[in-house]
Amino acid sequence: MPIHPQIAAKLPLLDGISSMEAAMADPAQRALLDEFMLITGAPEPPQVLTRDATAPGPHGPVPVRIYEPSEPGADRPALVWMHGGAFVGGDLDMPEADWTARQICARAGAVVVSVDYRLCHGGVHYPVPHDDVVAAFRWVRSQASELGIDPGRLSIGGASAGGNLAIGAALKLRDADDHPPAALLAIYAVAHTVLPPASASLAAKLADVPTVLHFPPAQHRWFNENYLGGPLSTADGYAFGAHADLEGLCPTLVINAEYDDLRPSGEDFAARCAQAGVDVRQVTAVGMLHGFLNSRPDLEPVENALNLMAGVVAA
Repeated sequence: MPIHPQIAAKLPLLDGISSMEAAMADPAQRALLDEFMLITGAPEPPQVLTRDATAPGPHGPVPVRIYEPSEPGADRPALVWMHGGAFVGGDLDMPEADWTARQICARAGAVVVSVDYRLCHGGVHYPVPHDDVVAAFRWVRSQASELGIDPGRLSIGGASAGGNLAIGAALKLRDADDHPPAALLAIYAVAHTVLPPASASLAAKLADVPTVLHFPPAQHRWFNENYLGGPLSTADGYAFGAHADLEGLCPTLVINAEYDDLRPSGEDFAARCAQAGVDVRQVTAVGMLHGFLNSRPDLEPVENALNLMAGVVAA
């Protein structure tokens, strides 16, 4: 499939943007980026109950935002969710965090807890963000009665770098707790220190993607080394899940964007899961670029992805 026509029509907006980091920091470029991501004029996300809280963690309190269906209940499903941002960016207010949490909350009738894990600045490196996520999940599980959730229906998920953290946390919970997540949702996640090579067909598709939306090898290496706080050779399976023993991992949903440099990582991770006997389902969001959960949900591939995610959480 070609790049989704509504997105392709907006690609000229990126002509003056040198990098995503620069665009996020400059108000004029941020406005162009928001228009490119189709946020401008997007439908309002579901209005659900929200409140901020903190979970205790080994590196200090971990801020979280709790999303609850308007109807009170007990034994509801729940999702612990992590935004992306290459381990250096992102927050609880970005669409990938806030809008996604609202959509899953409303569609699945689930409590969603979005985690404001520590970013890798000022000497923060692995395992700090990983530890934050594990601590947040354990706290949600411990608060099951207060939150009105069934601890046996508590899933974990994330997008991009958040997907990496969700994978690592699911593995740690498998190994350290006798109570793993009900399911893992890895959405356009990075699971490798070095990306597997793209197939010839994917490489041809990626030629249609503007340079600013790519993850070239040097940039990807920098993101990962900054996360690790050292060379790639120091990574363990909790830091990058493709390097772990995946046997016994909880049921897993992998959604990849069709036009994404990280797609080979998601595809290879899904294949490794299957080889390890994991109950895994892999789906490609056709016509979509990396970060599509930051765009509007009335695009059919985004709508389909959200419905699939909500179905996994609800079940």
